[in-house]
Amino acid sequence: MLDTDKYRSVTWLKGGRSFPKIDCFGIVNEIRRDLGLAEWPEFSGVTKDDGGLDNAARTLMQSLRRCDPCEGAGVACYSGSTVTHVGIVVSLNGQLHVAECNPQTNVTFLPLARFRRRFVKVEFWQ
Repeated sequence: MLDTDKYRSVTWLKGGRSFPKIDCFGIVNEIRRDLGLAEWPEFSGVTKDDGGLDNAARTLMQSLRRCDPCEGAGVACYSGSTVTHVGIVVSLNGQLHVAECNPQTNVTFLPLARFRRRFVKVEFWQ
């Protein structure tokens, strides 16, 4: 079971990959470690600026498969045809949520349906 209290100390940092200063991709690997899953490439310094996140996400997707939402699945969030945000699916109290990290709110755990409504398109990968 995921200890959500751990993430209360997180501070969002653009391009951050070292806990507790992480960004949206940083939270994905931090939670994958905590769930005992294999880490994905770090993509050190990659941000959504100049399409960097879109490029890195699409590169990673080539080695993954699309799936239905399930614990540990990566979440690719689109604005138009571009991946502009990522998260990870977690199970909290028997329900699926998406963990994400953003400026000002830091780490949040949103119910899957509520999270999906925020984006034009959402895909799940493992």
